[in-house]
Amino acid sequence: MLPPSPKKPPQNKLGLSHAFLQCADLILPWLTPQELANVSLTCKTLHRAAHSITLYRSLDASRSFENFPISFHNTVDQYPYAYFFYTPSQIIPSSSSSSSLNRQFWGPNSSQTLVLPDSGSSDAEMGCTLDSMDLLGGSWVSVMDESGCECERCEKVSEDNVIGCPCMELEGDEGMGIRSECGPSCGCRLECGNRLSQRGIQVQLKIVKDVRKGWGLYAAQWIQQGQFICEYSGELLTTKEARRRQQIYDKLASDDHFSSALLVVREHLPSGNACLRINIDATRAGNFARFINHSCDGGNLSTVLVRSSGALLPRLCFFASKDIKEGEELTFSYGEIRVQPKGSKCFCGSFSCLGTLPSEHT
Repeated sequence: MLPPSPKKPPQNKLGLSHAFLQCADLILPWLTPQELANVSLTCKTLHRAAHSITLYRSLDASRSFENFPISFHNTVDQYPYAYFFYTPSQIIPSSSSSSSLNRQFWGPNSSQTLVLPDSGSSDAEMGCTLDSMDLLGGSWVSVMDESGCECERCEKVSEDNVIGCPCMELEGDEGMGIRSECGPSCGCRLECGNRLSQRGIQVQLKIVKDVRKGWGLYAAQWIQQGQFICEYSGELLTTKEARRRQQIYDKLASDDHFSSALLVVREHLPSGNACLRINIDATRAGNFARFINHSCDGGNLSTVLVRSSGALLPRLCFFASKDIKEGEELTFSYGEIRVQPKGSKCFCGSFSCLGTLPSEHT
């Protein structure tokens, strides 16, 4: 007697097996928008699957890394979302950054994995898989020493006042605030009142496309003055690499169809004789803060350098400088220097608009 023939996998009307469709669910979220569009042309089933991925991406730019979804809203053109690699904290690109930022899963359960390694690259070479990222302020901010408070939980009496915590400090540096918070060397936990910027976003936001300015970040609720908004996340670069990239970005921006998100922060140290320079590039990898536009009148956000006890480098964070209405765009000043008088046009719309975006020698 002949052995029974193996059962064929169940198929739909198009003859596509369920196993194939399950593979598609695993593969499609890794594709770029152009690749996803090409796949959608092959058959109706994959068209529906690709459309589902596109809809999912437009509903949450943060890939579920944040406390609230941050949706895209576009009535200007046919592009429902902006494609970039997402990181909720600062990362240091590996020596082969072009390969380490090769793919990122963007679909259901996106927060389970961050970057797909290039073939032949180990996780250690990548340097940016989710299991190696500390969402409590960025694992790439190295611990400098073991200094920190020993209190189990600092008592919070207001947003900017914590009693009995030696880590608490709030100063100013040429228009930029400096805030000190508990860090990895402290005995307290995340619920500590002096970890305001480390618990993720606490307000609802959305990303809206404007016909002149492009994408921008908007409030999806009323925001009170002093409220923490977000950290500016991206790749931490050396000054040499930042200058190299800026030259490339300047050439790409010449046709007005490209905008970079490379931010240079200078902190003047207490001695007054030195300046700490921090280069954060969110052009390829960053968080939703990369969509915050410039305003010549200073905008409604204040920039604050937040230092965590024991961390070597500070983090650039945004706080509401005034009450912000629901539907209002979030903006801040990119700077005052304009070395390119005929640089990129500014469409901030403020009464003090100078017509061009700030620019300086990187």
